[in-house]
Amino acid sequence: MSNGSSITHFLLLPFADRRELQLWHFWLFLGISLAALLGNGLITSTACDQCLHTPMYFFLLNLSLLDLGCFSTTVPKSMANSLWNTRAISYTGCAAQVFFFLLFISAEYFLLTAMSYDHYVAICKPLHYGTLLGSRACVHMAAAAWGTGFLCALLHTANTFSLPLCRGNAVEQFFCEIPQILKLSCSHSYLREVGLLVLSVCLVLGCFVFIVVSYVQIFRAVLRIPSEQGCHKAFSTCLPHLAVVSLLVSTGTFAYLRSPSISSPSLDLVVSVLYSLVPPVLNPLIYSLRNQALKDAVRKLVTGCVSAATHCLLSSAKGSQCSS
Repeated sequence: MSNGSSITHFLLLPFADRRELQLWHFWLFLGISLAALLGNGLITSTACDQCLHTPMYFFLLNLSLLDLGCFSTTVPKSMANSLWNTRAISYTGCAAQVFFFLLFISAEYFLLTAMSYDHYVAICKPLHYGTLLGSRACVHMAAAAWGTGFLCALLHTANTFSLPLCRGNAVEQFFCEIPQILKLSCSHSYLREVGLLVLSVCLVLGCFVFIVVSYVQIFRAVLRIPSEQGCHKAFSTCLPHLAVVSLLVSTGTFAYLRSPSISSPSLDLVVSVLYSLVPPVLNPLIYSLRNQALKDAVRKLVTGCVSAATHCLLSSAKGSQCSS
């Protein structure tokens, strides 16, 4: 294989060699997918609720869409490979997986940065909240997050798959990931991708510094709140967000900038699961189920669906009795 054009497919890393364990992997990932789909899908379904048309819920809606896209990019193919006992993914499919995963995971991180600003304004400048975070400003921040994610994904994907690949086609990961693709390159031009990764890390660290500074101001304001209940509410809102950001930054940075000397298939697998699968499952729990207004909207939605289904069943039963 002298270059990338001669490669028609890649071989992904299986979770297990034994057939029984492969099926266990399939059922495990199916459970994770259903949990992520249910949690994020319920949040997305409440978008029409007039009570939730605020900046925080607007950002949560975008976060749920990104989470749905993130796990939908990697998990279904891994499940299919385990179910059908194969490792193959096409060259085009691998490139598409890299692009969409980077798009969703990058946009999610930039959106989390915007959400930290939302928390900062809500706690430190509550009187200016409506002015600083109007509908137009929220749309612009969300569009910036999606647009920046798209640009990062496009640059990294185009640069990575323009490199000549001559070290086989076995990707040591359960989905196509840039560091694993770079291991297959035999050209020194991979340094261009390293340069792009360094620039991306600088951007990520810049956002992280912004988040940390925002939370320093938030914690200073919260500690001045005389009410213990108010302090508890503010901390319960901010700390989970900071924990998710820290998990995403630490695992993502380790995955893309770790030294080859500390790299191993099992370690890489654990790190990739932490930053690609854990946030889509935990985000609905952290940001939504802790929020009473959103829980009320979900309860109203579920009740409405159940009532509509019951009405349809009763109508069908009455129609059958009349025809008989």
